[in-house]
Amino acid sequence: MPTDIVVDAMGSDKAPEPEVRGAVLAARQYDVRVHLVGPEDKLRPLLRQALRGQRHPVFIVPASEWITMDDKAAQAVRSKRDSSMRVGLRMVREGLASGSTHGPGKAAGFFTAGNTGAAMATAKMVLGMLAGVHRPALATIMPTSRGVPSLLLDVGANVDCDPDNLVQFAVMGNMYAKNVLKIANPRVGLLSIGEEESKGNSLTRDTLPLLRAVPNINFIGNVEGRDLFNGHSDVTVCDGFVGNVAIKSIEGCAHLMSHSLRESLKSTVTSQVGALLSRRAFAEFKKRLDYSEYGGAPLLGVRGVCIVGHGSSNEKAVMNGIRVAAEFAQAEVNSGIEAALQTT
Repeated sequence: MPTDIVVDAMGSDKAPEPEVRGAVLAARQYDVRVHLVGPEDKLRPLLRQALRGQRHPVFIVPASEWITMDDKAAQAVRSKRDSSMRVGLRMVREGLASGSTHGPGKAAGFFTAGNTGAAMATAKMVLGMLAGVHRPALATIMPTSRGVPSLLLDVGANVDCDPDNLVQFAVMGNMYAKNVLKIANPRVGLLSIGEEESKGNSLTRDTLPLLRAVPNINFIGNVEGRDLFNGHSDVTVCDGFVGNVAIKSIEGCAHLMSHSLRESLKSTVTSQVGALLSRRAFAEFKKRLDYSEYGGAPLLGVRGVCIVGHGSSNEKAVMNGIRVAAEFAQAEVNSGIEAALQTT
């Protein structure tokens, strides 16, 4: 039976075009039914155009309001009660409450490329927290030189953390890596400024012995920033301040590399010929670094499935965000997190 995934159709920078086109692509390619939430008068013409006369399981759920990137998260969550985020997450809650994610008004997972702070606040309010979880964590998929993706969390949900928070992030990340990324025995590392146990700040030094004591986790100790890409760890844990700085720095570096490479390849006739001959290799390189391939960041710790995409998500990123939401829902990660936290 198809998995029902609801999409905030008004979230991205260029909404609702990428959401509508991405929903149709996902419905064509995956065993999902997609519910687009937003104003029907804006969505209906775009959906008709994207379907091109074909029949795919993409539906429209009306919502009269939406939260913009400029809105203050806390205020928007309270005041916009009929926002596309809130309506969509209510569908996930109804699916959880009824024990069935199929049928009108029900869904197994939610995707948004909208305001991250508002998405986290709305998910906490509407879905609630998993038993034993103190704070949710936003995780992101990282490409590695081994060709196997790794997980970094938290990347912005919690600016200030204590050691217990990081332990819970490790448990949640470990479960996600096992059940969704299909890594049999994930290596979990603590992001610090050196591999030695004495290195780091008070948070990392206090967290390290706690992580060593956690059962059923393959904890490998401290890892450094360079290890984010070499595949040394499958799950890397840090507080949201460090994680957000890291991910934004990585985005900036990737943009610089792409720009510099294009300029260099256009500099001489010889380099242009070389670029043409190496087009397939460059395409593969771009694909490995393309954020749209990974779909979005799972918000771990809430009672339900919530995937947060980049504000600049295109239709491909939306399609993959829907795929990730479906995989998350099917893997039953949350029940595993709750069971694991009972033993820590």
